[in-house]
Amino acid sequence: MPWNEVVLLTSASSAGATLAPGRVTAHASNGPQVRQYEYRGACVIAAAGEYDMGSIAPLREMLQATVKQYSKVILEASDVTFADSTFLNLLLLTHQRGTLRLVAPSAQVRRLCEITGVDRVLDIRQTIEDAATS
Repeated sequence: MPWNEVVLLTSASSAGATLAPGRVTAHASNGPQVRQYEYRGACVIAAAGEYDMGSIAPLREMLQATVKQYSKVILEASDVTFADSTFLNLLLLTHQRGTLRLVAPSAQVRRLCEITGVDRVLDIRQTIEDAATS
């Protein structure tokens, strides 16, 4: 993705679940990381780390706010190292509220989607470019 087509919006992590408009803050924790930016009219949320009931809040808050503002929300999940039913539930709820595209899910997330059948419900794409333009 060309650097001049990306507009950074917010960043959050479980260590400091405050959304910081207009900048990304690096966190030393190994907890989940969430970045958000705009790309070709869609909102891209890049999630990294582990997501379960105790750590899902920053991602949930960001997805809930974003789906209200954008007609298309793209969740880039290549760096999600662990996800459980809480994560899947959040994806399905977001999908019900708007257009959600899951991009490049990690092997663990892809397997979870496959064994639960969620891969037949969600729109899963390989690239952000593909998810944004289709």
